[in-house]
Amino acid sequence: MPTREQMEQNRFIRPYAHRVLRSELWRFTRRSVPRGVALGIAAGIIIPLGQIFVAALLALPFRANVPVAATTTFITNPATIPFVWWFANWLGSTLLRVDEVTIIAPVSTAMQQTEFDKFLEWLTGETLVTAFGLVALASICSALGYLFSSWGWRWWVARKRKKIIRARRERLERARHAEGSA
Repeated sequence: MPTREQMEQNRFIRPYAHRVLRSELWRFTRRSVPRGVALGIAAGIIIPLGQIFVAALLALPFRANVPVAATTTFITNPATIPFVWWFANWLGSTLLRVDEVTIIAPVSTAMQQTEFDKFLEWLTGETLVTAFGLVALASICSALGYLFSSWGWRWWVARKRKKIIRARRERLERARHAEGSA
């Protein structure tokens, strides 16, 4: 793993070092970690190739943790991707079928007017149904990942604080007990 100094001296990173190497992007904080999880999941599900690079790039403007964003993209791997695509196809067809039976068909109309359908097909390399399902699945999973990692972070910090408070109380009790017996 290259050090920060080595990365600063890299000729490709040097022009952008002031942005890429900001310490807030590499520290594990209660705000940056859930953002990194959400970005990593979204990039992992939507982007077929270069997910790690895209997640790391997206982490910069969103001030997300870069290592967490890059690592979370591994939620999709050769073992899980067939199930993700199958579920995305099912979800997309279900959502678009529901859209068809509504009177105004807001999703289909909006996608055709903005040419979002062509963009989705280009981005994911899949058919419209699967691409729409991938975006919907990524949105849902990213939101859940953000919430669960945020709650997990709070639980972990609360547990650490309780342990510290318990240790302080025990020390105080021992000190009082030592003073009382002396």
